[in-house]
Amino acid sequence: MFKGLGGLGDMAKMMKAAQEMQGKMAALQETLATTLVTGESGAGLVKATATAKGTLTALDIDPSIFNAEEKEVVEDLILAAIKDAQEKAMEKTKEETRKLTEEMGLPAGMDLPV
Repeated sequence: MFKGLGGLGDMAKMMKAAQEMQGKMAALQETLATTLVTGESGAGLVKATATAKGTLTALDIDPSIFNAEEKEVVEDLILAAIKDAQEKAMEKTKEETRKLTEEMGLPAGMDLPV
């Protein structure tokens, strides 16, 4: 007679789990926005710092590379450092998302939108 209530109980559990997941994803978003990664090029002569979400926040250039004749080399080093920081940001995001999915008991390799 009350079989229908069992389905409602399952639905309530699913809704609670979805809300919990939404809260954890929001916390992850906040963490990624404040976690910093640093990319380097030229053996550390150029360093680019970005959030784990990929937003560039700082650029540090050793003054020894400033030579007008080396302009293209400097530009390449800057771009390489930025690219390295962005790659590290993507890796950090994937790592943190993987941790969250494992913590929540979701299948390995399940990509969550971040």
